[in-house]
Amino acid sequence: MSIDWKKEAENRKDEMLADLKTMLEIESVRDESKGTPEAPLGPGPKEALDKFLEIGKRDGFETLELDGLAGHIEFGEGDETMAMLAHVDVMPAGKGWNTDPFKPVIKDGNLYARGAQDDKGPGMACYYGLKIIKELGLPVSKKVHFILGTDEESQWRGMTHYFEKMPQPDFGFSPDAFFPVINGEKGNVSFFLNFEGSNGGDVELLSFESGLRENMVPRDCEVKLNAKNSEEIIEAFDAYVAGHPVVGTAFMENGTLFLHMIGKAAHAQEPRKGENAGTYMADFLKRFNFGGDAENFVKFTAEYLHKDSRMKNFGIDFTDDVMGDLTMNAGIFSFEAGKGGKITLNFRFPKGMDEKTIEAGLEKVVAPMNVSLEQGSVMVPHYVSPDDPLVSTLLDVYNRQMGTKETGKVVGGGTYGRLMERGVAFGAMFPDTPDTMHQANEYVPVDVLVNACAIYAEAIYELIK
Repeated sequence: MSIDWKKEAENRKDEMLADLKTMLEIESVRDESKGTPEAPLGPGPKEALDKFLEIGKRDGFETLELDGLAGHIEFGEGDETMAMLAHVDVMPAGKGWNTDPFKPVIKDGNLYARGAQDDKGPGMACYYGLKIIKELGLPVSKKVHFILGTDEESQWRGMTHYFEKMPQPDFGFSPDAFFPVINGEKGNVSFFLNFEGSNGGDVELLSFESGLRENMVPRDCEVKLNAKNSEEIIEAFDAYVAGHPVVGTAFMENGTLFLHMIGKAAHAQEPRKGENAGTYMADFLKRFNFGGDAENFVKFTAEYLHKDSRMKNFGIDFTDDVMGDLTMNAGIFSFEAGKGGKITLNFRFPKGMDEKTIEAGLEKVVAPMNVSLEQGSVMVPHYVSPDDPLVSTLLDVYNRQMGTKETGKVVGGGTYGRLMERGVAFGAMFPDTPDTMHQANEYVPVDVLVNACAIYAEAIYELIK
């Protein structure tokens, strides 16, 4: 039986886009301050989960919802279960958008909205791949669970809850990365550096705020200073901004000097794709005498974090031949005079490196400072052999449809695929698709979604027929 998968995807493009726009209109950002027993992570993630399950039920699938944290859409029968793992939560929109981030719009063939690329667009393309198989009435020998999580952009509590309650799938993939196939993911750990809040120099650091999440390169940084030479600082700030890949403004208000710097947001898996507004700000401020803990906060950021995503300044830079570099993202900065400060560092580490080595490197540097160190949860590196039938089948389908000879890749990003021993990430972005995840004006080309849907449909069928 010969199936034109691309034609089947094209025939459903308008319907797929309509469902996707419905999902994108939901501001599914985690907000536990508004959590309830029915919606532990806030109303947005729960609403998005319910809407996706409602779409599945509308299309004749069996669905399951688990405590407002996760759920699945079920298809087929068999002794083995294949899973596709997507997420309905999104990052905060942040600043710098040219359109409303939660009113999706198509311009020049691109669909703009928060979550268009990460991960509502790819998730919907994958779902429609499964829907094609159902609507064509193709025979299958395995059960499929299309699983939806609500906390991928933070602590994975939704999917963790699902895996605690439900049987483990035998194999599967997450449509939350790039083609051709991601069969290796680095380990992931965050460290939190806590500073006291003293000043004591010629300039007083009243506050320093930058970053939204640990897995984003900060786009914005806002600082308040108390200084006698404010006009000189403003002049120096304007000169600094003019000579670096950032923009900024400086002004006085009620005797306080305000500095605002704008860099470029990016996903933490490759900090070099962004311009960290927080570290640039510290690089500018390091010339002034703050004294006390404020001095430590600024100088540590400027001298150890700025432009060093590979930990060379700490003496623990490391590269694995298969999995690549150890990387660090300085994701969140916060300082308030008299109260203290905090810097959140997120690390993606290959096999051969571990969180203890990272901790030792940090402790060596902060030992002379008045700083305490905390460690977050750890995800170890994950790797599935290229010889595994899961990997080889996905690659065969991708290369056949695209006319390529690609091989598997390793990334710094962490996807739900790593939750399964035989789990990988598979699309939906192509090698030449611009990466706008976690950035202002996030978008996905409509053609990417249609092509991905065709690849997903054939790949799913090859794995469950």
